Amino acid sequence: MTNSSADQTGISTTDLPDLLLAHGARLGAAHRRRLDWLVRNYGRPVLRGSGAGPQSNGVVIVVDPPSGAGAELLYGSLEANTAVVIPFGENPAFDFLKSKLTEFGTVGACGVDGPHELWWGGLGFHTTTGPTPRVVSCYPRALGEMHAFHLKRSLERLGLAFAIEPIETFHDHRMVAFERADFVARMWDRHGGPLLYVDADVMLQAPPSLPLQMDCDFAVHKWNGWEMSARTLYFGSSEAAGSMLRTWQQLASSYADVWDGYLLDQAWSLTSSQMPLDTVWLPRSYHAVAGEVGGRQATIVHNLRPTTADLGPDPDFAEMARPARRAGRTGARESLIVLSSKARSDQAITVILRDFGASGARATAASVQAVTRAFEADCGGFSRLEVSLCPWQDDVRIAKEAAFLADNRVIEIAPSQELPIDLFRSLATPQAAHQPGSVTNYRR
Repeated sequence: MTNSSADQTGISTTDLPDLLLAHGARLGAAHRRRLDWLVRNYGRPVLRGSGAGPQSNGVVIVVDPPSGAGAELLYGSLEANTAVVIPFGENPAFDFLKSKLTEFGTVGACGVDGPHELWWGGLGFHTTTGPTPRVVSCYPRALGEMHAFHLKRSLERLGLAFAIEPIETFHDHRMVAFERADFVARMWDRHGGPLLYVDADVMLQAPPSLPLQMDCDFAVHKWNGWEMSARTLYFGSSEAAGSMLRTWQQLASSYADVWDGYLLDQAWSLTSSQMPLDTVWLPRSYHAVAGEVGGRQATIVHNLRPTTADLGPDPDFAEMARPARRAGRTGARESLIVLSSKARSDQAITVILRDFGASGARATAASVQAVTRAFEADCGGFSRLEVSLCPWQDDVRIAKEAAFLADNRVIEIAPSQELPIDLFRSLATPQAAHQPGSVTNYRR
């Protein structure tokens, strides 16, 4: 990691956005909101360099990906009450550092003002008691009300507001994804957010105050480190929370036979690319298995059978869907950011940022910012822009195939290229306008 003149120097909250901008990190309103929350709860922010000493508390901001040794040094210097923030969380160069830490959450791209994913984590969650969301749950009517007996009893013991309902289901003894999604959407419409959905065969041992404490839009536990579990879901009261819920509901309704965890994963990716969805990755204490070691300290205990399947990935789940969510970021085959214009057109364009593995995180970020600014300045008649980060050629190939299926134009660029502000106008030639699915390797 390169040293910065601001290494280990305390930064005032008011100066932070300008300082990060000087280091190439543009922050949107949702990014600044999360940073303000972190400073209030953890302490003053510092920019971290390779020569910095121990960090006892506060917010450590990492703008350059460290080497393996640098990541080990950073990890070793942290103490319990410290949060680590990566403004360029979409860049896989930070994945090793992330793997050393506990993931707390992400904030999706904030449009042109902040076209990046902000990632934050630390050594472990530190929670205090506080307000709790309404807890909602449902179960197939054929199972009978005793199926939710332990859940209802635990909620009453904790004095929590809740709603538990039997629902009509296609299968007598289990629910499918769209039935669960429709129920949560109905509860959200009836009660508003925040809501915490849990499966009916769980038991709460402590008030689930973490999502409200962290003031997020959406919270979920990643089972096996990357599979999104539909057994514990939090939706806040924000527009972004509602969009995440509706997207999940629509996907579940359209693909009724697809596993609900994958549908959640795709809904998260789609929503995060189009608005700054503030996500918290719930700790294991919200998805504890009955009988496992440490279960007495858990907040939510699930009636699951502990098996070796919990020790690694599901071999039947597509490999392409795993690594990105394990690193808490949008994957290379998906869009980092999607922008819409006011153009009356059905033509969309995909920009693939390739070969950025050897470039610094700031150079890659600058290219993303240049692309989004150019589209904002002159969309060239395209109605939608999708930007995908593809560090490897296999990612480029799959991103192209996805763009072709959507009849998008495709541009490939590299971080070293300078892009003009009229980039999209220059590509909107009369011939190109009638050739969806064509590829341009921008080499100016």
